[in-house]
Amino acid sequence: MNFLRGVLAITSIAIATFVVYIPLTWWTIQLLWKRDEALRRHKQKMDKIILWWTNSNRHMIERLGLTRVNVDWREEETMSPEKWYLVISNHQSWTDILILQSYLYGVIPPLKFFTKEQLIWVPGIGLAMKILGFPYVKRVTKAQIKANPELRNADRDNVKAACDGFQNHPTTILNFVEGTRNTPEKHERQRSEYQHLLRPKIGGLGYVLEDMDEYLHKLLDVTIVYPGGVPTFWEFLQGKCGQVEFEVQPHDIPSHVLASDENERRAELAQWVRTLWADKDNRISQTKERLAERQAA
Repeated sequence: MNFLRGVLAITSIAIATFVVYIPLTWWTIQLLWKRDEALRRHKQKMDKIILWWTNSNRHMIERLGLTRVNVDWREEETMSPEKWYLVISNHQSWTDILILQSYLYGVIPPLKFFTKEQLIWVPGIGLAMKILGFPYVKRVTKAQIKANPELRNADRDNVKAACDGFQNHPTTILNFVEGTRNTPEKHERQRSEYQHLLRPKIGGLGYVLEDMDEYLHKLLDVTIVYPGGVPTFWEFLQGKCGQVEFEVQPHDIPSHVLASDENERRAELAQWVRTLWADKDNRISQTKERLAERQAA
């Protein structure tokens, strides 16, 4: 039964992806002669593809009974799909992206998230993400930068280009500030001071704040907890993840993290994010303790 459910789920995602790829390709060709206001309207139309795809996946999750998602969204009534947002979240599994897209859907604009440059070569999906303006980032080593110093600014240039496009229409930018999926091995190797999280990295976050500060309405801090253990994507599609705790905390972006001096700005941002991360770590502990007590009762 679980295997059949997984096959149905992945088939549903594949069909939805194929269906949206056709109009996306046509609308991309039209971009070649769009200008100014027409370009803004055209990009908003293209974003409807993400909304349709996301809505299809959310219905699939609910129809197949893959999991039960308990959403705790503070100040949800103040959110709007006509404003810009920056979302940060803890990251444990590929499942996180599907959950984030599905349960932020309809309240704020569709998500655009940082993705590895290598994904552009994934048939269909990579090109679609590139066309829709998802920021691509490189993974370069110090040795590569030493051999080619221009690589030092590659991510900065890619993020700036993406943010220039986001300014044309309301957008939600997602950044996994841990930089990678949290696993027990990575947590141990990093010797993180947080019980449930890897240390946050502010590079990409700083770039977005620098380029989008006058547009961003709120920073939304999302916390995802899998009480039964972190599922792989395939396990999730088979319905082996019984419950997900999904919490959204909105924050105004403090003016001091937007200081004009670059060194001061990075220092203030790092301190603010560490404060958010310490609070998130405590809330994850509290959530797990509360659920354990409820199960034991």
